[in-house]
Amino acid sequence: MTERLQGRFLIAAKRLRDDNFYKTVVLLLDHGEQGAMGLVINRPSSIKVSHALAGHFDLPETDDVIFGGGPVEPSALVILHDDSTFAASGPAVLPGLFVGGSPDAFEQVIGEAAASDNLKHSFRVFSGYSGWGADQLEGEIARGDWLIYPACRELVFHDDPYAIHEVLLQKFYAANHLLAHRVKDPSAN
Repeated sequence: MTERLQGRFLIAAKRLRDDNFYKTVVLLLDHGEQGAMGLVINRPSSIKVSHALAGHFDLPETDDVIFGGGPVEPSALVILHDDSTFAASGPAVLPGLFVGGSPDAFEQVIGEAAASDNLKHSFRVFSGYSGWGADQLEGEIARGDWLIYPACRELVFHDDPYAIHEVLLQKFYAANHLLAHRVKDPSAN
């Protein structure tokens, strides 16, 4: 492994047809010699956070939904948030973006957001995660299954999660303009 990819987006290339990752964007939380772990950030479910956590916390009803973070341990919940007051709840993935999985992290971050009239902080709750064994992700990247792009919190919390894949493809191809992407007039070939 030559480069650590923690804090980067993996953008599913158009050739990747795996049902688990078709047109997904994964935020890499960890990447090292033992493998990699990330969260799919553009697969919202219809399950509301308040319903999923109803037996654990007394949360008000909101429109926030659980996101499908990946196929590994789908019953495990993880929270991404940008509230630095609760930074101790988990490691920073990016500057100002934290991950947590403890009950305290969920209660503090979601409770604070729900109690606030003006939403000062953003969060997303994920069910499951995406994981790769040693050298597995590197092989998939070498095969052309994934494109790599620097992550940013704005896209993690994008208003339209369904648009994130296309937005990032455009950003990737603009940054790597030597790679052909879309031709306005194919007859110019």
